[in-house]
Amino acid sequence: MMAGFGHTRTRRTPRSRNRMWPRTGPDRATLGIVGLVCAVAGFFVLGIVLGPVAILCGRLAMGRRWNGSHPLPALVALVLGCIDTLLSILWLAGAASLGNGVF
Repeated sequence: MMAGFGHTRTRRTPRSRNRMWPRTGPDRATLGIVGLVCAVAGFFVLGIVLGPVAILCGRLAMGRRWNGSHPLPALVALVLGCIDTLLSILWLAGAASLGNGVF
């Protein structure tokens, strides 16, 4: 028997059908937890920045499908990020209204 010399597979299929992209970057569970932490922290400091970050992390952690079972931290991060962003926009609109500390 001869050695394969670099051919470790016996079949000639190019790749598995389950995964067609390289697995680099953070996984979905980590993105869900990061989004949840950003959403909770956004209620106390920098909500206008951390709210959209939580929305982005929650959306990326949920993947392509919106139906079925999703990881709970990703869904909570998405909802809390939306609430946080909305409250920050309302707070900024209230702070910029006329007569608020002008004279």
